[in-house]
Amino acid sequence: MDPGTAASDDGRPRTLAQWLAFIETLHPKSIALGLDRIAAVAARMALRITCPVITVAGTNGKGSTCAIAESIFRCAGYRTGLYTSPHLMRFNERVRIAGIEAEDAALAGAFAAVEAARDTGDGAATPLTYFEYTTLAALHLFADARLDVLVLEVGLGGRLDAVNLVDADVAVVTTIGIDHVDWLGATREAIGREKAGIFRKGRIAICGDSDPPHSLVVAAQAAGASLWRTGVDYRYAVQRMQWRYEGPGGARYGLPLPALRGAHQLANAATALAALDALRVRLPVAAGAVRDGLVHVELAGRFQVLPGRPAVVLDVAHNPQAAAVLSETLSTMGFFPRTLAVFGMLADKDIDAVVRAIAARIDCWYIAPLPGPRGASSARVASALAHAGVDAAAVHAHDDIAQAFEAARNAAGETDRIAAFGSFLTVGAALAAAQRKR
Repeated sequence: MDPGTAASDDGRPRTLAQWLAFIETLHPKSIALGLDRIAAVAARMALRITCPVITVAGTNGKGSTCAIAESIFRCAGYRTGLYTSPHLMRFNERVRIAGIEAEDAALAGAFAAVEAARDTGDGAATPLTYFEYTTLAALHLFADARLDVLVLEVGLGGRLDAVNLVDADVAVVTTIGIDHVDWLGATREAIGREKAGIFRKGRIAICGDSDPPHSLVVAAQAAGASLWRTGVDYRYAVQRMQWRYEGPGGARYGLPLPALRGAHQLANAATALAALDALRVRLPVAAGAVRDGLVHVELAGRFQVLPGRPAVVLDVAHNPQAAAVLSETLSTMGFFPRTLAVFGMLADKDIDAVVRAIAARIDCWYIAPLPGPRGASSARVASALAHAGVDAAAVHAHDDIAQAFEAARNAAGETDRIAAFGSFLTVGAALAAAQRKR
């Protein structure tokens, strides 16, 4: 066993690596939706979040919306907490307090607190999934951090996601697309209903999808939430190299474009501003802070362009909606003789639809399997490419993403472009490989 992940002599985890290895063994399923288990442990931990909470769900855009909101609040002088998932390279990325990733020792201490609370008092321990365990640890740190505002990203769906343990003061659903069909359903109506499960009575719910499923609107009414919809209750418009926002809190003009690349990020920024509007009485934000937050927001893996040549684009697009957006954004970058894809996906995703959405932008494919039981094999990915009409001569299979990235970089000319996408795991491995070569 790796000494970094081996438990200490008394069998108890000590380091962050040991804790992460330990919690992966606690539940037979990597995903098991439901709030009963996590609620029981949270009650024994006496968790209490006292600051305003923004919870963000959605098929795509939730990570960007969270990052923009956090950036603006920080620029306004507020002490922020941010919980996101999954991570790209380090688990610590998931938990940020005042803009700083949680340290290993703090996370290990939080995991120890969760483990102590798993004891039911009768010799048994409440089983928790990896995400439930890590969410409880994050909430433990946030509860002690004297926060002014907490931003939580939903892991999967909404209604039964561990993050929904916390009652949101503002509940946001960014977009509704087809993803996670085994858990959320195969239609936008079913998925919208699940995501609307984060809405709360008497509180504001925000929908950033311009064409929300009817189920989401009905769910907001049934929950007794006040629903704000993009294009109806708030809106935005581009004005040359600036943009304007109009919402329940008034209008903001002459806004700089968000530092996150892609025209779709304006929709995420507008939804983040709507969330700020919802909390404007408790957490007022000046115009200067909005501008600074938009200019300085950072989020790895969202159309992230690495410095140097050939151009390297990293994007976590892993469903058809996101792949279509990535394809459109690639088209705005200017001319490149060739675009080489570094590509790997999870087997439970719609690989065929993702490939169809972006195949026209790609000249050569460097594919590899992803690790773990959910990772799709190279054969499965190659099959999807063949079904999309990609010439087999343009497909190069490798043992892992790092090898695929190196092969793509060796094959690329200085004026070519490499796009690594398909999963957080793909982007994380590609980013690590790119950093090793710097």
